[in-house]
Amino acid sequence: MCKFFGLSRAAYYAWDKRSKAPDPDQERMQLVKEAWLKSRKSYGYRRITIALQQKGHMINHKAVLRLMQKLSIRSVARKRKLYTKVTQLDTYHRYDNILDRDFTATRPNEKWGTDISYVMTLRGWAYLSTIKDLFDGFIVAHLLRKDLSTSLVTGTINLAVHKEKVTNEDKVLIHSDQGLQYTSEAYFSLTKKYNMTQSMSRRGNCWDNAPMENFFGHFKEEALRQYPIPTFKDAKEIVDGYIDFYNHERIQLKTKQTPYQTRCLFR
Repeated sequence: MCKFFGLSRAAYYAWDKRSKAPDPDQERMQLVKEAWLKSRKSYGYRRITIALQQKGHMINHKAVLRLMQKLSIRSVARKRKLYTKVTQLDTYHRYDNILDRDFTATRPNEKWGTDISYVMTLRGWAYLSTIKDLFDGFIVAHLLRKDLSTSLVTGTINLAVHKEKVTNEDKVLIHSDQGLQYTSEAYFSLTKKYNMTQSMSRRGNCWDNAPMENFFGHFKEEALRQYPIPTFKDAKEIVDGYIDFYNHERIQLKTKQTPYQTRCLFR
């Protein structure tokens, strides 16, 4: 056979020895795969590198990228959203865009973003109302219900105020889009009760509420996309599980920490 392929016997035995030797990357490949699976397959090579380095493993991003390619694994890719212009809405209360895309905050509970997203279930749509703290990206409150009502929004605010022990002295700025629930009298009265400053995106401009769009994008791609259409009960478990993961385990590239870690450092 060696003569037929024009190889020396020594070359054949060297190849045979190498092929039987254990893969030197095996241990690190296992670490990379475990970090990827723990992230719900959402981490790319940058976040996996941070996660491994925080655990004391000496590995750089180039090695992680090579090992991911060797394992044929990759992060969940997010689909681009097409820009759509909404029609004029008849609203009861309208607010200025006070936030004006200034998504930075100096302390927790200084600026909140809020929005509603749709979740398909076997019994039709469910509606997820969420409030995100712009200081650290922490999801301070969320509610999933079968009805798209004003009480869904006010209930989320009450839950956030209770959990975060927010007082009128905190003067939280809360930013939303121009959805009917956010222009209602109930929303106006509740935010005034808690001495909140209302801010609202410009009509048809999703970028004005980019932090919430960003969160819902990650949620749908990293959680919902991995499951068949769930029952409402299963959807609630998926939502609760992902938000707990997002707050306490998912590393942010900007801070190299989870939202919870950033929040704890401030306090």
